[in-house]
Amino acid sequence: MSIFMSPLEFVAANLVYTVIAFGGVALVLIIVNAILLRQIIIMRQRLKIFFQSRQAQDLESVIAQQIKRQIKSEKDIQELFKSSRESWKLIAKCVQKVGVVRFNPFKDTGSDQSFAIALMDLSDNGLVISSLFTREGTRVYSKPLEKGKSKYPLSEEEEQAIGRAQEQK
Repeated sequence: MSIFMSPLEFVAANLVYTVIAFGGVALVLIIVNAILLRQIIIMRQRLKIFFQSRQAQDLESVIAQQIKRQIKSEKDIQELFKSSRESWKLIAKCVQKVGVVRFNPFKDTGSDQSFAIALMDLSDNGLVISSLFTREGTRVYSKPLEKGKSKYPLSEEEEQAIGRAQEQK
């Protein structure tokens, strides 16, 4: 008998250990196979959701559709920004500050039925309107304003109305 055994003789002599070793390897392979099968099922579910669109036949067409949607969204966002800037320009020119002063132009008679009202935008441009109530009638005056000043003389009440409007920053 020789010191070296043939592979068949070795397996036959160590049959129990060989079966246990192959069983262990088979068990590990079954576990690995189960894990891979689970990952395949999860991937199929994700792909089913991803390719849900009837138009999408492959990944390339899905990516192309997404790129088109993104380009459209970027254009829409730019239009919204442009519209927003135009709106802010218009808003800056709208009446934003109002100051009102009621007064009695005749100290000895009547009541505070006369008034001065200042209507200004963010840059203090606008107008001041004065109404003087008398027994004979009511007179209304209007004076334009640029940066809170008028090229026409302003009464004390008109100045107060402008001051109250400017306080509303």
